[in-house]
Amino acid sequence: MRLLVLGGTEFVGRAVVEEARGRGWDVTVFHRGRHAAPAGVRALHGDRTAPGGLAALSGGAWDAVVDTWSAAPRAVRDAARLLRERAGRYAYVSSCSVYNWAPPAGYTEDAPLVGGASSDAEQTDYARDKRGGELAALDAFGADRTLLVRAGLILGPYENVGRLPWWLTRTARGGRVLAPGPRDLPLQYVDARDLAAWTLDGVERGLSGPYNLMSPQGHATMGTLLEACAAVTGGGAELRWTDPELILAAGIEPWTQLPVWVPPGSDLHDALHGADVSRAVAAGLRCRPVERTVADTWDWLRALGGVAPQRPDRPLKGVAPETEAKVLAAADAGQLP
Repeated sequence: MRLLVLGGTEFVGRAVVEEARGRGWDVTVFHRGRHAAPAGVRALHGDRTAPGGLAALSGGAWDAVVDTWSAAPRAVRDAARLLRERAGRYAYVSSCSVYNWAPPAGYTEDAPLVGGASSDAEQTDYARDKRGGELAALDAFGADRTLLVRAGLILGPYENVGRLPWWLTRTARGGRVLAPGPRDLPLQYVDARDLAAWTLDGVERGLSGPYNLMSPQGHATMGTLLEACAAVTGGGAELRWTDPELILAAGIEPWTQLPVWVPPGSDLHDALHGADVSRAVAAGLRCRPVERTVADTWDWLRALGGVAPQRPDRPLKGVAPETEAKVLAAADAGQLP
């Protein structure tokens, strides 16, 4: 298979490239040159947001394109139009954020979609940008040649958003750790490498249309995730499971200040950790154990000296130590902070 990855040097794109190379595919990456391309690929350089920035893609043909773009939809539009006669399929890594907020627990790919999206738009907000990217791919390649990978939370090595790296760094520091409860709170996420494997299987098999892509219910909980972090880092961290009410009363923001976690019973939890993924599972989705994702991410993080890369367009994650200490003290006293 001849594969073109638009991006391909960070997180999900890099996982796609490494998976394709492991299969012996002929891989080309198109990127801005800010990061080194993985070994064994052909690298083309350009800025898809600039006039003439796609010139390096004016020649060549590929069996499939994988695109992870998450800003102005017009960048997907321009690339897809340029490639539609020279590529067999277009796989766009989208997001479950494209559903009209907030989708109820158990939502499928048929749930209502966010309004106001356009393939011609400049950057607006994440949900409409991702939906606009979907529309751009569909317009150029048609429904029968477009695969829409609607990912949820993505974790794993090369993460440049800061969620799992923050928990690993925090548990490595040791001491009492504010662990947001309940311990058995179900999580849905996908390891970037499992996303990559499923996507490449999909383009090889000729899949098309939208798929919610994250782990099935029961695959992981806050307990299994944080206990894996504490075990692999070996810092002697003591997880102090704390009621959601205490955490929220302290003004701590779910999802960002305590990454991955959102309170049970909330619209946010249903939307982020309540998708129906049966269509993707039926199409071959397999998710490695949470312990493997955590351990491999820790190995990668240690190889970088413990400092993970951070996308400049994503907010920093984590709660301040003094805030954590305040909530832990309140929990010990059995009262709201």
